[in-house]
Amino acid sequence: LRRAGFPGTSHKYVSGVLAEKLGVPLSALRVICCHLGNGSSICAIKNGRSVNTSMGFTPQSGVMMGTRSGDIDPSILPWIAQRESKTPQQLNQLLNNESGLLGVSGVSSDYRDVEQAANTGNRQAKLALTLFAERIRATIGSYIMQMGGLDALVFTGGIGENSARARSAVCHNLQFLGLAVDEEKNQRNATFIQTENALVKVAVINTNEELMIAQDVMRIALPATEGLCVPA
Repeated sequence: LRRAGFPGTSHKYVSGVLAEKLGVPLSALRVICCHLGNGSSICAIKNGRSVNTSMGFTPQSGVMMGTRSGDIDPSILPWIAQRESKTPQQLNQLLNNESGLLGVSGVSSDYRDVEQAANTGNRQAKLALTLFAERIRATIGSYIMQMGGLDALVFTGGIGENSARARSAVCHNLQFLGLAVDEEKNQRNATFIQTENALVKVAVINTNEELMIAQDVMRIALPATEGLCVPA
């Protein structure tokens, strides 16, 4: 068993793009990448290397997601199994497909639907959005401690790239870290959305996992093909 983390291709691609846009080597940066979508993960990248990630052996662990609970007290599982007469397969179904935004809101696993319900006064939807942001904030906080500071916070994935509300909630009241969001920039999904005097860069970068995979394949495969005769 090992901690794999997901989706590494997205974190690698986005952190590389960030470094290019800043004109600073990734090896000189402390970055936290938030890939937020139906599946969500947070990755701490220090000096170009991942030092922590919220997903572990499976994509179930970490922060709250569309239908996944994220981290929970493991003792809850035998308690539910005994109380509800659940099998291991049923528990897996519950944690992976019936929890998260869907389970808390009772509305949908889609952040946009939950956001719309919250705007109409649905209390469970509001709670789901609050929990979603707070789990991310707690993870970011622990990673900042681990890295000894933060140079840039990056949002990507379907929610991270498109939801100004989610980004605002995650970055709320973080001025003490030198991190503040310009809401005008945030609302129009600008590439950099931090305020002018903020010490920490806050970026919105579209991910491209397919391109990252293709580039990695080329990097690995090309040395092996050197000197070979390629048919015309």
